Amino acid sequence: MRLVTFTAGLFGMALTIWLLSRFGFHAILGLVAQGGWGIVAAILFHAVQVLLAAASWRTIAGHDAPALPLRDWVALRCVREGVNNLLPVAQVGGEVVSARLLARRGAGLRRAAAATICDLTIELLSQVVFTLAGLGILLVLVKRSALTDELVESAGVALLLGAVFLGSQCLGAISIVERLLIRIAAHLGWSGVDGIRGLHAEILGLYKAPGRSLRAGGLQLAGWSLGAVEVCLILHFMGQDRSLASGFVIESVGQAAKSAGFAIPGALGVSEGGFVIIGSLFGLPPAVSIGLSLIKRLREIAWGLPSLAGWQWMEIHWRPGHKPGLEPGVGLSGS
Repeated sequence: MRLVTFTAGLFGMALTIWLLSRFGFHAILGLVAQGGWGIVAAILFHAVQVLLAAASWRTIAGHDAPALPLRDWVALRCVREGVNNLLPVAQVGGEVVSARLLARRGAGLRRAAAATICDLTIELLSQVVFTLAGLGILLVLVKRSALTDELVESAGVALLLGAVFLGSQCLGAISIVERLLIRIAAHLGWSGVDGIRGLHAEILGLYKAPGRSLRAGGLQLAGWSLGAVEVCLILHFMGQDRSLASGFVIESVGQAAKSAGFAIPGALGVSEGGFVIIGSLFGLPPAVSIGLSLIKRLREIAWGLPSLAGWQWMEIHWRPGHKPGLEPGVGLSGS
């Protein structure tokens, strides 16, 4: 597995270097430098998206979960993004790390795993809706072409995969995995795995709670949509103003490309290539599109490094069985 991740990482780095050399390394860096205040704006603005994503996660977890303050969910969301964006974990390790921390914070292994799986599923489906909406706007703004047809077909495949992912949970795929893990743990003498018993029923219970999934999905979709504002801010400071509708399309397709490159750490090269392709439809030079992607990566680093440091702090201070809100001067409420 490490060899596969290492190979994928090398491929991503090679693709990124090729793109930089192909479209002018110095020109791209000059554009990134020109967008200096755009970097600051992107870093600050991302706080709103993190807050919405954290609120969505807390919503799907339910009010009957431990009364964690919103700041804890925000911290967990930051760790989740930091691990996925900066570590070679194929963009899913953050969910594992954050679910374990959530369990240690008092949610329990079963509820933490169920809430994280549900949140990941809702995030995926909301991204598909976001991408479909972006493609709908694209078909209005530009003429139909072979490229737009391919993008629509890819979105259709993503929608199908999202439906399969959700359907497999409802049909008992998690239950099969749950029983398999418990059997393996019993055979190898592992402890603590019994905490996931009833995971399938827990997940279905979270989905079926009245209105909870829709509210969580709405928050996720709002977070995705605000990415269009981030794109427009960055392009403005790079001297390439575009409409909010154009920013919506660029962000939706760019994020879809990043998700498609999940096997490559940080989606290196894949994300940049996606921005080049969709940016060309709106008259953005390849160097500008790559610069846009690099500025978004700088934002990921600015958020990710403190988040990784925070992760280590949580590993020490969020001890199993420790009740949240009992630190000196800290209460249970907070949002």
